[in-house]
Amino acid sequence: MTVERYLRLIAGAFVMLTVALGYWVSPYWFLFTAFVGLNLFQSAFSNWCPMMSILRKLGVREAGEPISSAQRASRA
Repeated sequence: MTVERYLRLIAGAFVMLTVALGYWVSPYWFLFTAFVGLNLFQSAFSNWCPMMSILRKLGVREAGEPISSAQRASRA
């Protein structure tokens, strides 16, 4: 998977988790949901997101980046 796909996966998981926690545990969890939404909003304009930086440091490839031979071999 690419950085962009992981980012959407992680953001969606955080939103779903914090909505559930806000409903069943405490409404303060909705603040975290708002933080995720605000972060996605600002990243649309600045093209920078902390989670994308973390994923890049972990070695997740960018969209359009060629797949290495090691990654190709692990898929087979």
